[in-house]
Amino acid sequence: MTNSPTTPAPTPRRAAPSDAGEIARLRSQYILSEPLDERWLARGRDQLALRLQPGGDAYAYVVDAPGAGLASCALGFVHTLLPAPRYPQGLAVRIHAVATEPAHRRRGYAHAALSALLAHLQECGVTLYELYASEGSAPLYERLGFRPDPALMRMTKLPDLPDPGEPSAP
Repeated sequence: MTNSPTTPAPTPRRAAPSDAGEIARLRSQYILSEPLDERWLARGRDQLALRLQPGGDAYAYVVDAPGAGLASCALGFVHTLLPAPRYPQGLAVRIHAVATEPAHRRRGYAHAALSALLAHLQECGVTLYELYASEGSAPLYERLGFRPDPALMRMTKLPDLPDPGEPSAP
């Protein structure tokens, strides 16, 4: 994770709607258990581009790869909930994707992108941060202050779809 004297420190920037395709690609290739086909990637790109616009609920920070594309991204979706003493503003974020191209790993890119995202969200009044972590990614999140919560258990329920290859209506 440390930068060598010859490796410049990563410089994250706030993602623009035009970054949506690359963020969707990184998520598909390096986070999902099965990569998405082109149709689903396009759908995710289009939806994310809308949500990254000013006033949208998506916030992301990225590190550009030398040449073209993205080396790393950190994406979160902000939502409201009922306030409580630990999150008095009633604003929470679910960190949805943190991914780095394999050629750019171990250089601090994910740490830089996620740190910038968390700082920005804190300035926006977010006080509850949630994510799902794999064993491999947990150390990164722990360095940034995340802790396991033994009171929570991830459970999922998906609707029965007639054809899993067809996108359902939003």
